Amino acid sequence: MSTVTLKGTAFETVGSLPAVGSTAPAFELVKTDLSVVTLADYKGAKLVLNIFPSIDTPTCATSVRKFNESAAAFKGVNVICVSADLPFAVARFCGAEGIDNVDTGSSFRSTFGEDYGLNFSTGPLVGLLSRAVVVLDENGKVIYTEQVAETADEPNYEAALAVLA
Repeated sequence: MSTVTLKGTAFETVGSLPAVGSTAPAFELVKTDLSVVTLADYKGAKLVLNIFPSIDTPTCATSVRKFNESAAAFKGVNVICVSADLPFAVARFCGAEGIDNVDTGSSFRSTFGEDYGLNFSTGPLVGLLSRAVVVLDENGKVIYTEQVAETADEPNYEAALAVLA
């Protein structure tokens, strides 16, 4: 269990992020066309998981925009923006914003949040994902993690992208 805050009030998550050096837990997420995307679909490429509570909040939307801009600069790197939002909401946002350099995946019918230790277990965001970034190498090994301590804050983009160089 990890503790994060939302506007200074502490809340718990169901676990902790996978350790750097460990193999990332397999996952299944739902894309905007309602098809399933899995970790195995990205074998052979580095992968950034930009994880957040909801696309319809300012900080979450900013993280999607920033990773969308950054992703275009890296060859052999994919970014998946992961939330519990319904795929329809994510499709609406990405379409309106011109987001096309990142993939999206909804955890709404998977165990992603439990497997990565990120579901809120207390507080008003129970069932949503805590803000985090997980970077994987070409073989699915975890090479970077950050669980953002204050949910309203942005992740450290520079640190996450530095491990890709």
